[in-house]
Amino acid sequence: MTLLVVILVVTMGAMRAGSRSVAAGERKMEAQERFRAVLAIMDAQIASQIPLTYEAESGTRYTFRGDGQTLRFSTGYSIWSGRQGYVIVEYVIEAEGAGKTVLYAREQVPGIEGFLHTRLIEATGMSFDYFYKGPVDERGSWVEAMTEGTAIPGQIRFRMARGPEEMSRVFTVKVQAEMTPVQGGKAS
Repeated sequence: MTLLVVILVVTMGAMRAGSRSVAAGERKMEAQERFRAVLAIMDAQIASQIPLTYEAESGTRYTFRGDGQTLRFSTGYSIWSGRQGYVIVEYVIEAEGAGKTVLYAREQVPGIEGFLHTRLIEATGMSFDYFYKGPVDERGSWVEAMTEGTAIPGQIRFRMARGPEEMSRVFTVKVQAEMTPVQGGKAS
């Protein structure tokens, strides 16, 4: 009888450990699948970026803005409605305590009040940077911010760290733009 109890306890312990291992594996797979889905959404939105402009006090500006923690631009692809008109999307990285950062997406249809907001992924660290090649630059370089609204970069890099694991993804911007002042003269 004692031998049967020992065998039963060992078997139950092994089954519990196996069950925990399977559950942990499923959580990791779900997180990786969510990460892939978020990258696919970001890729679709950046690929369908529209160089939308608006009038500011300092002149005409693009809706594109970016720094290490935020990325804002106009796109023809909505997370919620797919390809139905254009929206202004803003990706925001926010700290949530305990060494955790969260990526949020906010979308707004121009001319309509309010926006849609969703939590995308979390990690121990995330950031954006931008590859910019000016009109006279031969090579270009990665910069941490493009906040003036006068240019759209050639590439956007999203970096993410989960514990010791670091990943980055570079998105190519199909519509690059640079606002250049036009010197005008008198028309005769």
